Amino acid sequence: MERANLVQYADGAVVSRIVHKNAVGNVTVFAFDEGEGLSEHTAPFDALVEITDGECDITIGGETQRVHAGQMILMPAGIPHALHACRRFQMTLVMLRGA
Repeated sequence: MERANLVQYADGAVVSRIVHKNAVGNVTVFAFDEGEGLSEHTAPFDALVEITDGECDITIGGETQRVHAGQMILMPAGIPHALHACRRFQMTLVMLRGA
């Protein structure tokens, strides 16, 4: 299955799909409509995000970075983070469970 077909944009929504899950982590793809996002939260495990389309602002520990298609960013475990779609964007999230 092509990555572009894994998840589709929806007006005014965030769409997600888990594409792999096992004991050591999971991979989830997301599509965010412009203006949508995820409010600040923490996760118990490190998470690696790859932006596959569009761009977004990702805030980690109070510092915001604009991330574009083709870029990756690590969201460390236990550090508050949030995402906001500057325009429509898609991302792949890889959650890495600690050993």
